[in-house]
Amino acid sequence: MTSVPTLDWGVRLLYLQSAGLAALTAYLIVLDLTKAEVIAIAASLTVMAALAAVAVFFIARALGRRAVRARGPAVVVQLFLLATGGFLVQYGTLWAGVTLLVLGAATAALILVPPSSRALGVD
Repeated sequence: MTSVPTLDWGVRLLYLQSAGLAALTAYLIVLDLTKAEVIAIAASLTVMAALAAVAVFFIARALGRRAVRARGPAVVVQLFLLATGGFLVQYGTLWAGVTLLVLGAATAALILVPPSSRALGVD
């Protein structure tokens, strides 16, 4: 397989997102153990963050192996990231929202550009 820089960078950014979700999971575990008032809700949020980290990792790995079926889920992950970034810009921390918006848009663009599409066999 020849190296396609756009797809390679898209995969790297997906791995970065997976690592970010893993860090969020670790932070939520610490909060669950120290400050959780309603443990069922806190634990379910932690489990969902962990599952998301694992899912994004496997999507990145599949896309790195040039599996065309991983492209759709990778773009869906970016749409979720864009929605979260938009929410944070409106109601939360501006810098975090802008960061997520840029990360989501850049990753989606890298996955969808023509060189990445050709590398995946989508013409």
